[in-house]
Amino acid sequence: MTQGIKTSKRKDWLRWLPGVGISVVALFVVFRLARWDGLSTAFTTINWKYIGLSGLFTTAFLFVRSQAWRALLNNRPSYKDTFFVVNEGYLLNNLFPLRAGEIGRAVIMGRMTGWGPFHILSTIVIERVFDLLLAAGMLLGTLPLVLGAVSWGKPVAIATLLVMGSALVILFLMARNRAVVDRLVVKFGSHWKFVEKYIAPQVEKLLDGLSALANPRQFLLAFGLICVCWMIAIFQYYMVILPIVPHAPVWYGAFTVTVVALGAAIPSAPAALGVFEASIVGAMAVLGIDHATALAVGISLHFLQFAITAIFGFIGLVTQRRSLGSLFSETRMQQQAN
Repeated sequence: MTQGIKTSKRKDWLRWLPGVGISVVALFVVFRLARWDGLSTAFTTINWKYIGLSGLFTTAFLFVRSQAWRALLNNRPSYKDTFFVVNEGYLLNNLFPLRAGEIGRAVIMGRMTGWGPFHILSTIVIERVFDLLLAAGMLLGTLPLVLGAVSWGKPVAIATLLVMGSALVILFLMARNRAVVDRLVVKFGSHWKFVEKYIAPQVEKLLDGLSALANPRQFLLAFGLICVCWMIAIFQYYMVILPIVPHAPVWYGAFTVTVVALGAAIPSAPAALGVFEASIVGAMAVLGIDHATALAVGISLHFLQFAITAIFGFIGLVTQRRSLGSLFSETRMQQQAN
């Protein structure tokens, strides 16, 4: 028994190590670029009024994000429960590695609804698919502006919208015709073991989540609310860039939030420590903002987001009479089951 526990802990450390290593490297690089003396000066020049305003945007983002996830869950749980579970997920991500928050959300909501964690996890997968589509679209849309290639920016933006629109149509058709997709997966899986072993399980998870989107109204509602979340995030980052770069266009915020979102997807230590700051420094450096100012803004925003989600997350745990330790234990067991 003891040997089994030790082996399990050793495996956990091996899984956590790459992410921690990436975070350490990212922190080393950004602090080396910004320098301590430049960073201390940058903190004195930050307009804290705009940082506080960005905190209001963070709160608004959480409220809308909760409603978007509730739409994916067919509005079955109450809005209050959904809001607190979302924040409990962020709390777990902030304190533990390996995206524990997503599994934690699935465990809690699976019990509340009676659907079980696997079904709930599939809706989180769809949420991430929507995020990925929007992030890729905004990156392609703002990249020509960043590079100064306005002449081909419009065709790229149009092509991006067409690709995103096509992807959404494909997802909707998959939701409406699950039996056909299942047959195709089984057919290809019988010929290629790789498809059967790795692709088919992921497609099944995707289809489970898409089942909630077979209704066109439900599909558009969920995607529309995710779009609103991204708009809020754009203005959140725009608000902190504006005092640094007066008269900056709104797409500065769109480019920055996209780079941060894609950077946060990289394996890292809990709370995307280091990777979050490096993403902001990298994005703002491209926009002409010096490293020290960008890092000071990144640290401030990261702390603010951590604090807000932690407060709501702990309130959720208290109201639901859960302990953080027991929730993490359940999450860890579910991760091992997956």
